[in-house]
Amino acid sequence: METYDYKVILEPDETGGYVISCPSLPGCYSQGETIKEALANIKEAVSLCLEDMRSEGEEIPDGSEALVGSVVVTR
Repeated sequence: METYDYKVILEPDETGGYVISCPSLPGCYSQGETIKEALANIKEAVSLCLEDMRSEGEEIPDGSEALVGSVVVTR
C-alpha cells in the first residue's frame, strides 16, 4: 500500500460551508458543511482521482513537494 501526502486549500463558501481543492491534482475538489466534513470529502476525492489516474496509466504526481505560501499586496 502506498501513502501520498497532498496539500489542500480550504476556503469558506459564500453560501455556507467550505470548498476544498487539491492543487497537485487539477480538477480534484470537494466541499463540506464543516471543515471536518470537507477534509473527509477531499480525502475520498483524492483517492478516487488517484484510482482513475492509475486505471488510465497516468503518472501519479508527487504532492509532497508542493509548497504553501502567501503574499501580501498593498494597493
